[in-house]
Amino acid sequence: MPVLSEDLRQAIENYTHRYATRQAALLPALHLIQDRFRCVPAAAIEELADLLDLHPAQVYDTLSFYGFFRDAEHPLGKFRVWVCRSLPCMLRGGEDLLDGLCRYLHVEPGQTTPDGSFTLEYAECLGACELAPCLLVNDECHGPLTLEAARQLLDQLRQQGGQHGI
Repeated sequence: MPVLSEDLRQAIENYTHRYATRQAALLPALHLIQDRFRCVPAAAIEELADLLDLHPAQVYDTLSFYGFFRDAEHPLGKFRVWVCRSLPCMLRGGEDLLDGLCRYLHVEPGQTTPDGSFTLEYAECLGACELAPCLLVNDECHGPLTLEAARQLLDQLRQQGGQHGI
C-alpha cells in the first residue's frame, strides 16, 4: 500500500516542473512529505526515489545530510519551535529563553514533548534580528519575547492544538 497519497504525489510532481531535472525537486519533496507526516517514513523514501527517478540511497543521503528532517522514530511535534541563537538574540536573552523553555517543556533541544505537542530546537539564525530574542513556531516568527511571553504563546498553541487533535 502506497504511503504517498495521490495529492501528495501531485504536489511533488508540480515541483519537478520548476527545475531542469526531476531529481532537483528532492529537497522540496522531502519538505512536503515531512509537513504531511511530521517525519519522512522509510516507505516514503522508496516511493519518492521511484517518483523522481533516483536510487533510494540518493534520497537517504540527502535526508541524512540535513539535520531538520526527521525519521519515523523521531517525528516532529505538532508545533516545531526554533529558538534563535544568533548573536543579537543571545545578547538579548536568547540562551536564557532556550534554557527556560527546556525546563518548561521538560525536554532538551531536539526532543519532542511526550504529548507530541512541541519539538524544541535551536537555530543558529532565524534572520529576524529586529525581533531578538525570537522564536519560530512552524513557519511563524515571534519576538521579541520574554520567557513568560514565550510560555504564554506555547500554552495558547497547546490549547488550540487540543481543539484540533493534540
